[in-house]
Amino acid sequence: MLLYFNSYNKFMMASTPKTQDLPRPGGFPSIQYKRNLPRRGPSGLTLLTGITAISALGFYWMTQTILESRELKREKNWSRIHLIPMLQAEFDRDTYRRTQASLQREAEIMKDVPDWKVGESVYNSKRYVPPSVFVLPEK
Repeated sequence: MLLYFNSYNKFMMASTPKTQDLPRPGGFPSIQYKRNLPRRGPSGLTLLTGITAISALGFYWMTQTILESRELKREKNWSRIHLIPMLQAEFDRDTYRRTQASLQREAEIMKDVPDWKVGESVYNSKRYVPPSVFVLPEK
């Protein structure tokens, strides 16, 4: 006989006997509660190795680029050094040709002026002053 306690503080008798819910014979299957997720991404050692290899390759390429640009600068400087005498000789020939043409024009223009010396310096100095040439714009 089962007795239970009601809300009125009295013991009462149950009309039917209570039964407990039991598992079936052989039991229930086990509940899958573990998460079987695959590993996400490579391991830390793999990442470290990859980053180290990429950094080393980048430093190698950077060093090679710096060496190549240094060699190109050196080559450019040496080519300029070797070109200067040729360009200076060309400039000297052009200056001589222009000076001779200027002296001929001066002799032609000033032929009627007495006591005019062609090619005499207009400066009161014995120092050489290179001729200055400017091109006047046409009106």
